[in-house]
Amino acid sequence: MTIKEAILKSLDEINNLTNYLEIHNHIIKNNYYDFGSAKTPASTISALLGDFIRNGDTRVKRIKQEGGSYSYYLTKNEQNIGVEVLSGDNEVVTIKLVKATKSKIYEERDLHKLLSSYLKNTDTYSKTIFHEQSNGKDNNQIWTHPDMVGIKFLNLQTKASQNFLKSINRVDTFKISSYELKREINSDSELKKAFFQAVSNSSWANYGYLVAFEFSDSLNEEMARLNQSFGIGIIELNANPYQSKVLYPSVFRDLDFKTIDKLCKMNKEFEKFIEQTEKLMTASEKYVSGAEKELDEFCDCYFANDTEVENYCKDKHIPTNEE
Repeated sequence: MTIKEAILKSLDEINNLTNYLEIHNHIIKNNYYDFGSAKTPASTISALLGDFIRNGDTRVKRIKQEGGSYSYYLTKNEQNIGVEVLSGDNEVVTIKLVKATKSKIYEERDLHKLLSSYLKNTDTYSKTIFHEQSNGKDNNQIWTHPDMVGIKFLNLQTKASQNFLKSINRVDTFKISSYELKREINSDSELKKAFFQAVSNSSWANYGYLVAFEFSDSLNEEMARLNQSFGIGIIELNANPYQSKVLYPSVFRDLDFKTIDKLCKMNKEFEKFIEQTEKLMTASEKYVSGAEKELDEFCDCYFANDTEVENYCKDKHIPTNEE
């Protein structure tokens, strides 16, 4: 059985409006297809469902739900699931939806705690920056600053080496990163939009990253090309944050202080993040631990143990490797 045959069989057996995650779980449960070592089989299902629609395959139809997600069903089961449609020559217009099932699904910002825990494990302090809290009414603010920022300090063991490095160039004692976070990226167009959003709002930082919970396997070649051309790194987030991994590294750039100044004026939380960073950098040895604790408390919270991770993913409906 091919993967497309498995999708069609699952749609037939579910016999209701369903989403790509439910189809993926149905295929796994019934052993209809062996995904082998595929990293993101659910994303592959999502991409192939989209192919049915884009290629004009009349066996499969979809309905757009609130939030922009889609529910899928087989055309031959249309009457069984209570979907009334008006068919034209080339399109289907939804008139009425009866007994539509709305699947519980995680939000993009539910992933922030996973990312902050992963970063904390790499000794990086991170902070979510809410663009809706910024000054002004610029609708393009999401292209100006990132979803999260992070800072990692160079930990030297001796006081002499610390003072020597600071006397040469204080900038070399830390590195600031910018993170653009997405739930999933399944198509070439989605990848390019998210990638260039990351390019746009990370121009000020030492390192810029695009982060997603799910990447379609079909995008690996294009991700490599974009990474090589623009230097933005790519991180694949995992429900177990400590299993998250950098697929493509970010290229170092000098800080753009004019843009940092602009962001400080726009967003108070970003400004405070910079203030806390400066406070720790300039603290005397006597006050370093206090400044470090203050920065840690200001930044995003992270998981204390694996049980917290499991409970959080269950509560937020974030799919895990066990599901």
